[in-house]
Amino acid sequence: MDVVHIHRQPPPLRRPILLAAFKGWNDAGEAASGALEVLHTALDASEFAGIEAEDFFDFQSTRPTVRRADDGERAIDWPDNAFSWAAPQGAQRDVILLDGTEPNLRWRAFAGGIAELAVDLGVELVVTLGALQVDVPHTRPVPITGGASDGELAAQLGLPRSTYEGPTGMTGVLYHASVESGLTAVSLWAGVPHYLAGTPFLSASLALAERVAGLVGADLPLEELARDAAGQADDIQALLAEDEDLAEYVGELEERFATAHADDNLPDPTMSGDELAAELERYLRDRSD
Repeated sequence: MDVVHIHRQPPPLRRPILLAAFKGWNDAGEAASGALEVLHTALDASEFAGIEAEDFFDFQSTRPTVRRADDGERAIDWPDNAFSWAAPQGAQRDVILLDGTEPNLRWRAFAGGIAELAVDLGVELVVTLGALQVDVPHTRPVPITGGASDGELAAQLGLPRSTYEGPTGMTGVLYHASVESGLTAVSLWAGVPHYLAGTPFLSASLALAERVAGLVGADLPLEELARDAAGQADDIQALLAEDEDLAEYVGELEERFATAHADDNLPDPTMSGDELAAELERYLRDRSD
């Protein structure tokens, strides 16, 4: 049984990158799925394939939702895993986006089918996006951690390796399925303050989207997301002004963070978009040679 069903064959793609994010366990603050949604809009991506929900979901655990459609009739939305493609203006490669929902069943077949599609489409790089809860205050820059299937690439992209050990989600399973299929893979994780993980945290979505734009080598319109994130930061500060207990806790986190990093004399590891794209180009060129 084919896992991915192609509705409309995309044109020949130029050295494509696959970006994947899944709603669910690996999506604290909806940061990863939010970043992919923004990227989909910014790139004006066109859907071309999907995965049948009936084959991979237990609908008593991940329930469909009902809504009123534009024509006034009631419609049911099923858990979605949709593939789109886009040609970013000014970039040297095309992008495939997987806007996904973590399945309940048959994870190996699910991830293997995605990796098989990536191989068939000539994908050069698979980038999985995730978000996890961390003990870092929202007043600090969003921490981005991750890894790459090649240690040299991880070092070139300035990705501090995650030391997490424990249960994993579809993000981790897809990463490993991609590597086992011979693909180069990168995993990016945004840290979301745990006291904000229950609602969309726009600063984390922005941090992931900016990092992806650098990898793709495209100047994407993220100004609206940046404005919304700044407005949300103001709303959080207003909330702290009304909640003394939460304000006190955030202050304790800030003190802990400052103490833990008091001896850090390292340069800022953040790379510009051009630097990220150049490092990725260099790695892929060397690997091809």
